[in-house]
Amino acid sequence: MSQTIVRENSMSAVPGWSTISGGFSKYPILHAFWADIAHNPLRHKIGGVSEAEILLWLCLNVICVLKMNFDGMDSGMGEYTTTLHGSLEPGMETSMDPRLNPGMMQGVELDPDGLPVAVPESVHMMEGMFSELHSVHAEVGVPVTATHFDFQEELLWMGNHRGHAMSFFGPTMGRYSSFQAHSTDDIRHIQSMETGVLFLSKSNLRCQTRGGLVMFDYPMEDGADMHSLLMTDNNTILMGGLQNYVLEFDLNTVQQTLKFSVEAPGVAIMRQSNRFLFCGNTSGKVSLCDLRSFKLEHEFDAFSGSLSDFDVHGNLLAACGFSSRGLNGLACDRFLMVFDLRMMRAVTPLQVHIDPLFLRFIPTYTSRLAIISQTGQCQFCEPTGLANLADVFHVNTGGQLLMSFDVSSSKQALAFGDSGGGVHLWSDAPEVSYNGYSRETEFALPCLVDSLPQLDWSHDLLPLSLIPMPLTSSEPLLSDWVTTQATPSPRRAPPVDPDILRTMKTVGFIGYAPNPRTRPRNQVPYKIKEVELDYDNYNQGVPESPSGRDEEPHLYMVPKKYRKVTIKYSKLGLEDFDFKHYNRTLFAGLEPHIPNAYCNCMIQVLYFLEPIRCLVQNHLCQKEFCLACELGFLFHMLDLSRGDPCQASNFLRAFRTIPEASALGLILADSDEQTGKARLGRLIQSWNRFILTQLHQETQEQEGPQAYRGASSSAQGSSGESVIGRQFGCEVENSSLCRCGKETVRTSLTLLFTMHYPEQNSLDKTTKEYDFAEILKKSICLEQSTQAWCENCEKYQPTVQTRNIRCLPDVLVINCEVNSVKEAEFWKAQAEYAFMKAKAKEEIEPPKPKEAPPPQPEWCLEEELVNSEGLTFDTRVEDLHHVWIPLTLKMSISKSQGLEVSSWPEGEELSSTEEAEGVSLYDLVVTVPHILDNRTGGNLVAHIKVGETYHIRKEGVTHQQWYLFNDFLIEPIDKAEAAQFDVNWKVPAILYYAKRNYHTKYDLRIKNPIEASVLLTEASLARKQRKSHATFIPLMVSEMPQPGDLVGLDAEFVTLNQEEAELRSDGTKSTIKPSQMSVARITCVRGQGPNQGVPFIDDYISTQEQVVDYLTQYSGIKPGDLDAKISSKHLTTLKSTYLKLRFLIDTGVRFVGHGLQKDFRVINLLVLKDQVIDTVYLFHMPRKRMISLRFLAWYFLDLNIQGETHDSIEDARTALALYRKYLELSRGGGNDEVRKILKGLYEKGRKLDWKVPDCDIGDGQGSPKSTKLALH
Repeated sequence: MSQTIVRENSMSAVPGWSTISGGFSKYPILHAFWADIAHNPLRHKIGGVSEAEILLWLCLNVICVLKMNFDGMDSGMGEYTTTLHGSLEPGMETSMDPRLNPGMMQGVELDPDGLPVAVPESVHMMEGMFSELHSVHAEVGVPVTATHFDFQEELLWMGNHRGHAMSFFGPTMGRYSSFQAHSTDDIRHIQSMETGVLFLSKSNLRCQTRGGLVMFDYPMEDGADMHSLLMTDNNTILMGGLQNYVLEFDLNTVQQTLKFSVEAPGVAIMRQSNRFLFCGNTSGKVSLCDLRSFKLEHEFDAFSGSLSDFDVHGNLLAACGFSSRGLNGLACDRFLMVFDLRMMRAVTPLQVHIDPLFLRFIPTYTSRLAIISQTGQCQFCEPTGLANLADVFHVNTGGQLLMSFDVSSSKQALAFGDSGGGVHLWSDAPEVSYNGYSRETEFALPCLVDSLPQLDWSHDLLPLSLIPMPLTSSEPLLSDWVTTQATPSPRRAPPVDPDILRTMKTVGFIGYAPNPRTRPRNQVPYKIKEVELDYDNYNQGVPESPSGRDEEPHLYMVPKKYRKVTIKYSKLGLEDFDFKHYNRTLFAGLEPHIPNAYCNCMIQVLYFLEPIRCLVQNHLCQKEFCLACELGFLFHMLDLSRGDPCQASNFLRAFRTIPEASALGLILADSDEQTGKARLGRLIQSWNRFILTQLHQETQEQEGPQAYRGASSSAQGSSGESVIGRQFGCEVENSSLCRCGKETVRTSLTLLFTMHYPEQNSLDKTTKEYDFAEILKKSICLEQSTQAWCENCEKYQPTVQTRNIRCLPDVLVINCEVNSVKEAEFWKAQAEYAFMKAKAKEEIEPPKPKEAPPPQPEWCLEEELVNSEGLTFDTRVEDLHHVWIPLTLKMSISKSQGLEVSSWPEGEELSSTEEAEGVSLYDLVVTVPHILDNRTGGNLVAHIKVGETYHIRKEGVTHQQWYLFNDFLIEPIDKAEAAQFDVNWKVPAILYYAKRNYHTKYDLRIKNPIEASVLLTEASLARKQRKSHATFIPLMVSEMPQPGDLVGLDAEFVTLNQEEAELRSDGTKSTIKPSQMSVARITCVRGQGPNQGVPFIDDYISTQEQVVDYLTQYSGIKPGDLDAKISSKHLTTLKSTYLKLRFLIDTGVRFVGHGLQKDFRVINLLVLKDQVIDTVYLFHMPRKRMISLRFLAWYFLDLNIQGETHDSIEDARTALALYRKYLELSRGGGNDEVRKILKGLYEKGRKLDWKVPDCDIGDGQGSPKSTKLALH
């Protein structure tokens, strides 16, 4: 080809060239290249041949190839509806674009009204597969340069090459509005908003209502060539194009707010994620910019030639474009470039079978990509998988080229615009919705002419009020009330309490007084009826929780002991909170302030099942986060406690890391717990199913190499058969019968059953009477009809599914599923039937009088009214109100009758014949109700029948007793109260029935699985940790601790959640929720022997939770110390270090430290008091302040510690030295001498304001020890 100068007018003479150049206007890369060549042909001469000639040659070849490909397609692919063929109507030819090639319009019929083209009846849509739903021709022959699905309404927008905009309503694509958005330029981008629609052209931005009214028209600067628009928020947009700047535009003020400079050739495509702003340009690069400052953060070089389109989803960026082929120009690249935004690098390119021009992510079930070619081919594939040729579809464009593409926000619809003015709607379902929640579209209303009603004077009952009459009389109307009667009369505020007026102090014009707490906070009760509910008459000496203290009785329905209990924090934290007010038993409660502590009641349920308690305490595995291990540690603390509450912080920490728990929605946000938004009844039932399944899996797994050398395997956990499966498991036979006669039977193991209630007849408002045993049997042996896959029919068919059980479990677990008003009303009605039946029975058979119990001594607390059967409350008929469930069930399975369930009198036993036939009695042992309380958001409690073995261990008595467990509130209750469910405030959630004497067949011995090998050397999790950095020497076998040995202990912590507090009107602060701490470093120092003072444990604890404050000034922990990738410390898991401390506790060593009570509390350990030597109490006088370790070290040891930061090794050594100093003082002068020294200590501290002086000698402020040395 010779060197020639190609001018724009000469290229326009080429047939089809105008159409191609016009079509490029939609694609910024090709359009920019075309415009540059057309105006500057000499700039692009390469090797004697101009790029204009190369591009001309390339485009003509592409058209020829496309024509050959289209002609060679399957004949069925070229079929089109007959209404689109034929010649143009007379008079319509002049409206065509003069630059269009007439040959491209052959055989196309214009739809003069722009009405939708009906889909042929033969089109069949498969659910889940995209296919054409509708097509319309907006303006024949004028290319559609932009398509957009409205984000607010069910509208599809299009803009064409002449600046005209149209919208189509719904899947039928009926025309909604049509107007001119720009007089001459093509529409390049459309964006819908709440109030209108934005239309971007080359040098203009216009906002119009959906009906076409202009809201504003903003012209750009001279030379602007805009191509893309991006909404960053509701009122701000970014506009970019082929110029060296990007504009930020405020839609409220209709003004340009910022102007960001960019490198040439500008920005042609913009996308946004929650991290970056993505800008694509014509050089084939994608830039990642900061969302606020627009600063360049990273750049991907996607293609050597040019970029066609790209999209972002999650952590992936996919792009398509053109590659440079030397002198041959640009070629469409069939490899999609995929980039990982986490690693900021390219992953394996994705090869497709079409020439990609558009692409979009369609994240429905997976992160699918839709790739579109200009010839109408469409392919779906995964961005990280292989493209399948079978996934290629074709858009029937009638030979036209696709110019625009968009995906609806619901991902159910695709829209294509072609060069012939056609708009094609594709969908994966016949009933398509563009948005998840679209607002109703307003349509123009027809003109309604007001007309008076026709009056029939011959009708005797015609109301005369239909005749309008003018008001001529001067008499007042009945509706004209006098002023005194129409004036609103608000209720007067109650008088101020005299105690407040008496104690009030006035500052300026504001008075301050302490709250006497005689009224509810922010509430003024108006006593309309002097009635008090029976629920608040309960009083057994246990004071009410602070959350409901001093409530007006008639305003509250929930009894005090069932209300949500909260801890009132003071300056000393929990030290001065009297838990004994809420728990006079020796059983341990659980603290509620930890995130996700809603499951405290179920933890207590599992603890009071003896086989489960023994199972988890015998279990020890190598998993870092094992719920069975953590439950074993927690149950060990509950065993040791003598009425003091424990906390399940480590168990809940492990619980939050289980992916299944998060997937089931069992992990609540703090806001949901505090505001009461969580549906606790449904939540605890899901938690019940999850924990049984999780424990079954964890204890059933075969143990591999022990994580802790020498630790013996759990007998139950390593046998392959889980105790959970033996205790709760029930072999179930599921039968599925298709209507074709094919029956499929599968067996499985289920750990619990869900109640299914009979359907209520909508016509019959009355609820029929059912026995609980009858409903339970139907729920266990469930029969229901559902759609299921039939292998014989090879499709989904209506099937009848039947469930039968082959054996009875030892513990029958029931989820009540009372989750709606419908189930609650059913439960209430059945309880009323049961109560009326019991009342009628009492009238026939009066109850026998019971003998009064013998008098008990005054000192008896727990044993009041106690005998071998527990509390001897008289069960009267009135106590059976709201009771439907029986206390005992009789269950059996026979080959002839199947499962049989019936109620059974509680105290009676089975006959020998029934026992021989395999009949079993099940006693109610657990009920978990959901307490509905509008004030606190509700809570969960548990009624548990505590067995004899627990009472023997705790109290030394033999009896069974029902207790109410409400976090740290524990009270004995009557058995009838455990079965009472007033669904107005107490909704049943979970029931446990246990086979009578079932635990006798289980091995209930506990063998401590933690052995001495846990103290031996272990590898660090930190990658950069070296032996030269070691700060401790592990114990040798000869140094293993013995009972009574001293161990210096200190721990450092970091903050996970900040404290929540409120400031009262008098200026004092009240702690609502304490800060959540996590242990970060634990140090143990030898207390005797040749290596006395040398640490043998100095573990930094790795954490996966976000740390909000490292408390470096007080802990010495720095950011990065707990990160295994960059830490140089000896990093371990919390479980590993916990086992070391547990072994030391179980051995019987004595820990010496300063403030150990808080340390053990955060570590979640319970240590007996005789094993703790706390220097904060050794050097403390009653009713005086606690003294810091630094001041004690300066005063007694002449040591200046904790200068800049704390060091746990130094603190542990100092505590040991202080204990020896205390022993020395005690041996020297006895208690009187120690008291005298402490008195001098406090005097010195007050004089120095408890601050250690900088200089010890020469200023008169030296410590007593240094003063004595100076005198000598």
